[in-house]
Amino acid sequence: MEDNCIFCKIARGDIPSATLYEDEDLRVILDLGPASKGHALVIPKEHAANLFELSDETAQKVIVVAKKVAAKLKEGLCADGLNLVQNNGAAAGQTVDHFHMHLIPRYENDTVNVGWTPGELSDTDKAEILKLFQ
Repeated sequence: MEDNCIFCKIARGDIPSATLYEDEDLRVILDLGPASKGHALVIPKEHAANLFELSDETAQKVIVVAKKVAAKLKEGLCADGLNLVQNNGAAAGQTVDHFHMHLIPRYENDTVNVGWTPGELSDTDKAEILKLFQ
């Protein structure tokens, strides 16, 4: 944990939060600036700035806990759907340099905007990207 990281402080309990779930590795809290009713954050206690610094073990646990908490939120709040959002880097919308995953319950006709305008996969881009995995 880092002393100057707000999410480290929340994860270790130095800053009060509305905690929905906690274990030795993770804390799940309600977001103070929610996109929708029930918007929560899954925060590892292990400090990692982003997905690429997160241990594989913690990454696995994040998705398992996210699934469990998301199901309870969806059912309990009668949500019509749910977004899992995880941003890496400022260009992707990350505003706190501590890995976290958003659980955003969705409701018919809500005004939450988590989306993009679909583009088109060009043959050139496809070839370049496939070559990375050969």
